[in-house]
Amino acid sequence: STHELNQPGCYRDVKDTTCVAQFKIKGDANGFFLAWTTTPWTLPSNTALCVGPNIDYVRVKAANPYSKQECEYILAESLLGAVMGKNEYEVLAKMKGSDLAGMEYEQLIPWVNPGEGAFRVITGDFVTTEDGTGIVHIAPSFGADDFKVAKQNGIGALTLVDKTGRFT
Repeated sequence: STHELNQPGCYRDVKDTTCVAQFKIKGDANGFFLAWTTTPWTLPSNTALCVGPNIDYVRVKAANPYSKQECEYILAESLLGAVMGKNEYEVLAKMKGSDLAGMEYEQLIPWVNPGEGAFRVITGDFVTTEDGTGIVHIAPSFGADDFKVAKQNGIGALTLVDKTGRFT
């Protein structure tokens, strides 16, 4: 609240941990969406991925940095250098975010199905290329933007945390 922010020593800049998660493209042997989140604890409640409709995206071939397996990744073109770092990659295709809309992916942790329409790519004007991958993980139970864009697209929520903050 405004009152709390005005208290001496209450507000300070901090560095938070973020996460890039691989979401397997449905029906694609080695294709993944790379989605970024500042709230990794919400990943079990993921029901959609959101892209900017006018953002330029690429599909690249690169080795997974952990398994060393060759994979293909989709992410924002302007963030390619930041995400891939010094890893080698080959650009296979370019597309707009609007071209990705409707693509389906496999549920990250397959335990509860929130209903028809989940686990697909949707578009949102709030997606940027300032940080991350240009693909935002959507967990409608945890956040106003997520809730709004999921509702607009008929995507349900997964609430896997009880009132005490424990995962159910």
